[in-house]
Formats: sequence, structure tokens, C-alpha cells
Amino acid sequence: MRNFSLPSILFAGLFLGVIALPVHAALKEGDSAPLFKVQASLAGKSFTFSLKDALTKGPVVVYFYPSAYTSGCNIQAHEFAVNHDKFTAANAAIIGVSLDSIARLNSFSADPNYCAGKIPVASDSKGKIAKSYDLSVQEFHAGIKDTRGIEIDHGFAERTTFIVTSDGRIAAAIGGLSPKANVEKALEKVQQLAVGKPSEKP
Repeated sequence: MRNFSLPSILFAGLFLGVIALPVHAALKEGDSAPLFKVQASLAGKSFTFSLKDALTKGPVVVYFYPSAYTSGCNIQAHEFAVNHDKFTAANAAIIGVSLDSIARLNSFSADPNYCAGKIPVASDSKGKIAKSYDLSVQEFHAGIKDTRGIEIDHGFAERTTFIVTSDGRIAAAIGGLSPKANVEKALEKVQQLAVGKPSEKP
């Protein structure tokens, strides 16, 4: 009988498209979304992302994910990237948030197979932002490697996506879905919000 180490079990559960973290009472629809300002990366370049500033332009999709360069998160980033124009058409911005370092995210944000220079991703290295959204955060465990074979040196936030409207309220909290379904549900929600808003054109 084969023995599985804790790192291998965590890797299988966390990153093969299924959330293995404990079910947690994340913030829900109607709650105020905690504002945050954080170092992020877009197309390999670091910048300061402010949720408050982003909300002045329209809804923001704040998606938390366990780690860059892991199978489920790779799929999710790719799906957000290929649907980027649809989110833009719905007047919605996107920001990914994980406990990855900014160095890892500079690579991930530019990777043509995943964020593809279209999706900014933010470094919540201590998990403070995730916890402010009442998300479960798994502590770091040595020995877990990403899809490139590089050891992951950080903890993991559960995969949950929040749609935040310009008034700072959460319009939807999306969790418990596969990475692809998570993106599809987020797109559906922002498109509904766009339809519900009066046209700005004369």
C-alpha cells in the first residue's frame, strides 16, 4: 500500500480544481467589501492596486485563489484572460488575489498561457486581505511544488470570487465551484449588472 505525504495530499486537493480548504463563512451578498491597497502585477510589471480607485470606474471582480502555477489556478487565470473582453464590455475590472510573492506574480501575470498580460494579480503575502473577506487561509507546508516543479513558499486562500459594485457592496460571492465554472458565474453576474444599469449613451 502506497503512503502519501501531507504535501502530496494537499497538492492533490488544493490544486486539481477542487477546494480542499475548510468551508468558511465568507462575506456574502450585501456585505460591505473591505477596501485594500496592495502591490500587484500586470504583464510582468509591478504596480499599486487600489480597490477604492478601481471601483470609481465600475464593478470589480475580486477573485481569491490558492496559488499561481497550480493546475486549478492556471485554468482559472486562463479563463479570466480569454474572457477579458467580455468582462470589459460589461464595464467590470478584474483583480486576482493570492498569497504568492510579487516575484512569482510578475511571472504569472505575463505568462501567455495563464494571465497573458491581461489579468492583474495581487500579492496578499500574509493573507490579511483574504482574512478580511472572512476566507479560510491554509498555512504553508514545505514540499509542495507548482506545475513548473518549483517549491511553493506560501500559504493558500480558498478559491472564492466576489463581485463588488461601485457602492462598495458585494453583489455576489461565488465559491464551491470548479475554476472554469467560477469564471463563468462571475461573467454571468457582471453581465446581469450591466444590463440592469441605464445606458450612458445618449
